[in-house]
Amino acid sequence: MASGENIKTYFNGSWHDGDKFILRAADHGAWLGSSVFDGARFFEGVTPDLLLHCERVNNSARAMMLDPVVSPEEMVGIIKEGLGSFDKSSSVYIRPMYWALDGSESLVLPKENSTAFSICLEQIPMAAATASATLSRTKFRRPVLEDNVVNAKAGCLYPNNARMLAEARSKGFTNALVADAAGNVAETATANIFMVKDGEVFTPIPNGTFLAGITRARHIQNLREYGKKVSETVLTFRDFEEADEVFMTGNMTKIMPVTAFEDKNYQVGSIAKLARELYWDWSRSQTL
Repeated sequence: MASGENIKTYFNGSWHDGDKFILRAADHGAWLGSSVFDGARFFEGVTPDLLLHCERVNNSARAMMLDPVVSPEEMVGIIKEGLGSFDKSSSVYIRPMYWALDGSESLVLPKENSTAFSICLEQIPMAAATASATLSRTKFRRPVLEDNVVNAKAGCLYPNNARMLAEARSKGFTNALVADAAGNVAETATANIFMVKDGEVFTPIPNGTFLAGITRARHIQNLREYGKKVSETVLTFRDFEEADEVFMTGNMTKIMPVTAFEDKNYQVGSIAKLARELYWDWSRSQTL
C-alpha cells in the first residue's frame, strides 16, 4: 500500500500513472530481499542533492551485489522528466530502486547482469515547520557490516528499524534513539541525530553501523560555513541526557527538533531553527 498520493512509476523504460505492479513472485528481490533504494525530495520547485542520491543508490546496488543499469546522470534526467507532471507547489518523495530478478546456481546469490530498476514519485507533504519528535531507548541495535549490509540503503535493514519504532511507540514516544554494537549512540530508527551543548553541535561519528546521510552532510556543511563548530565524535546516551537541544536530520523531513528523550525534556533550540533556515536558503538557491 502506498504512503502518499498522485504516484508516478518509471519501469521498463517509460513512465506510468499510479502505483504500477513491478515485482513478480519469482523475482529474487521479492522472495530473497535483494532490494535497495534511495530517497530524494522535490519541494518548492527544487530537488536538493538529487545527483548525490542517485549516485548513492548505485553504490547501494553494488554493496548488495547488484549491477547498476542506469547512470546517476541518466537517472537525474528520468526523474526530472517525471517531475514535469507535478505542480511546482507539490512535495514529492523520489525513490529510485534496484532489485535482482534472478538468483545464481545457489539461488541465494543474485545472478550477474540480472538487475531490475524502477523509480517511484510519490506526493508526500513535507513536515510542518512546527513539527517535533520524542525519543525513547530501544533494546534493538544497529547491525555491523559483518552481519548485515549496513553500507547500503537496503530494504532488508528496515524490519529492524520497524521493531525499534514499534517499541518506542508502545511507550508513548515517536521514535527511538539507537545504539551501535558498542553501546554508543548511532542514530534514531529513521534518521541521523545531532545534539547541542554550550553552543557546539555534535553528531555521532560514522563508524560503519549506519548511513551517514546526504542531508546530514549538508547540514554539517551549512552550519560550519555559517561559523558554527560541528564535531563528529563518539556520543553516549548520557551526552544526550545532558544536551541543551537535540534534532534529527533525514531526507523525508530534512530536520526535526526533538522535545524529549525519555524523562529529559528540551526546548526547540536556536541551532535547530538556524539549521532549518540555512537548509531552506541553500535549497532555494538550487535549480531543478
